[in-house]
Amino acid sequence: MKSILITGASSGIGRATAELFLDKGWTVGMLARRAEVLDEIAAGREAAMSLPADITDPDAVSQAFDSFVRKAGRLDVLFNNAGVFVPGGTVDEIALDDWFHAVNVNLNGMFMAARAAFGIMRHQDPQGGRIINNGSIAAHVPRPHSAPYAATKSAITGLTRSLSLDGRPYSIACGQIDIGNARTPMVEDLNAAKQARGEEPDPSMDVMDAARSILHMADLPLEANVQFMTVMATTMPYIGRG
Repeated sequence: MKSILITGASSGIGRATAELFLDKGWTVGMLARRAEVLDEIAAGREAAMSLPADITDPDAVSQAFDSFVRKAGRLDVLFNNAGVFVPGGTVDEIALDDWFHAVNVNLNGMFMAARAAFGIMRHQDPQGGRIINNGSIAAHVPRPHSAPYAATKSAITGLTRSLSLDGRPYSIACGQIDIGNARTPMVEDLNAAKQARGEEPDPSMDVMDAARSILHMADLPLEANVQFMTVMATTMPYIGRG
């Protein structure tokens, strides 16, 4: 049975991915702060493991990964997913605390999860594994008033490339998925805000379309890798003028 650890697993894309992988017979470790939600997802599923932890706490992250490997035996895949979208504004309006929070979760947290996974995959037998980073199309075409999110997601692309290079000697593959407007609470909140301003909501897609894309990436043999994947609502204004 293959194993995956998912960060940010209590809601949105993380939760949808956890539930899909459980349905497909994987051993799934679910890391997030809300233990009660993780326990709800795991209820009645022997292959599910709740790993309540704050992704910004280095010791908690290390302990969660170690706990998972003790139960699962190995770590085949990390879906490095945890992220936040802080209140928007022009750069001079964004509170410094919001900037630091975005960097701490979206960049530092993803680095620490990748670091923990890489160390496990490098030393397990047989050696190797796969890290899938959740980037965003915001790294390429950001929304207005979203500098912290766009900047941190752009940094994830550099992290993905570095992990891909550093992982080659150890059979560790790293890829990135950039997801455009899967229907999650975050996207629904953004669309509700647009409607409140009298604007049209952005096109969106079923969150399970994102989860199935992650499953495709995770299911490949280690000799093959999806380096970058973009999956998005078809009519989003992403290419050219829309």
